[in-house]
Amino acid sequence: MIKVGCCGWAKSQKEYFENFPVIELQQTFYKLPDLRTAQKWRKKAPKDFEFTLKASQLITHPPSSPTYKKAGLKIEEKKDRYGFFRPTEEVFRAFEETSEIAKALNARIIVFQCPASFKPSEENKENLRIFFQEIPRDDFIFVWEPRGDWNEEEIRSLCQELNLSHCVDPFKGKSVWGEILYLRLHGIGGYSYKYSDEELQKLAEMVKGEERMVYVMFNNTNMFEDALRFSQYVAI
Repeated sequence: MIKVGCCGWAKSQKEYFENFPVIELQQTFYKLPDLRTAQKWRKKAPKDFEFTLKASQLITHPPSSPTYKKAGLKIEEKKDRYGFFRPTEEVFRAFEETSEIAKALNARIIVFQCPASFKPSEENKENLRIFFQEIPRDDFIFVWEPRGDWNEEEIRSLCQELNLSHCVDPFKGKSVWGEILYLRLHGIGGYSYKYSDEELQKLAEMVKGEERMVYVMFNNTNMFEDALRFSQYVAI
């Protein structure tokens, strides 16, 4: 089965629900919403609609990231205790709060997107191991999107060891491990991008025939229209 959606609402919730079966929430990355807000979204959505969500940046990104400023987060005194999966009370609390939102949405997929500055150092690898071995799994599927200098063997080994699904942009690489195939499309050459019909046809050929559950999530300026067009190709 192939599910197509967007990373973010892109349109009004009503219009989105009418066109797609799944959304990846981005708000949860910048600043977690109130639990009642998540419960309201779940109640408004169709019964069979699926939420996935991006894990809090407090887990994956250091406070030097511009995304902290964008979210209005000011962390000065304990800035060395956030991001990069550091085994700190603050990071584990951020996951606990992320998982509470996920449960309110009946979401089973949590996406951990890392910045390119999260490199394959021994310290970072060990932080990954400690984090994913200690947090409760609770039937979640954890999706990991590494960026930067990671090679396929390093990614495959860690995903296999820690039961993670490797996320990629399919026009930039291939997924090397996972219970599901979770693809995030960031635009060829950048966020301000509209996919051509030929590119969407090529993408459809990539995912058709997959035995795993497939998620194709668009994350570009033209995401709503591109995802709609792509849905037609995979429906053929």
